[in-house]
Amino acid sequence: MAKRICSRFNVGAVSLAITLSIASCAGSAQDDADALADALSAAWPGMKENVRVVDWEGKVLREGSNGFTCLPTPPDMAGATPMCMDSEWMKWADAWQNKKPYAPESLGISYMMAGDEGASNIDPYAEGPTDDNEWIDEGAHLMILAPGGLLDTFPTDPQNGGPYVMWKGTPYAHLMVPVGPR
Repeated sequence: MAKRICSRFNVGAVSLAITLSIASCAGSAQDDADALADALSAAWPGMKENVRVVDWEGKVLREGSNGFTCLPTPPDMAGATPMCMDSEWMKWADAWQNKKPYAPESLGISYMMAGDEGASNIDPYAEGPTDDNEWIDEGAHLMILAPGGLLDTFPTDPQNGGPYVMWKGTPYAHLMVPVGPR
């Protein structure tokens, strides 16, 4: 998961409202349509109809009723990194961004069906690849949060051919589930 995606917003645990902190983007109808299409590319087809979509200025592009919020690729990033998160992932994002403790209260699911630009598999705050941070450019995937030690039995190797734990040993550990080629 691209670190910069979560670092662009702050989510209140109570309201789960997105507060954004990047430069303003153009507000034309075409820009909104492009942002909506990009954000929806993160969702699996069965959820697209009822998902809430918010741009990086905090503007609601579309209301939704299924409990997920999708965000388009941040305007300062090349490539595609849109993401759709449920309420548990919104809490996670707030904790991660603000370097606060976090422990999942329930299962959480986030979708990145368009893939991402890459992230360290071991360092939640790495900003680019290094010789020792296991940088991984993941294709389409979903991410799962789980309470307690439910992720302990999964491997951490992203090359194992299946799900793996990213950021093990940190409060931000989550299960990465590849669903497409890298």
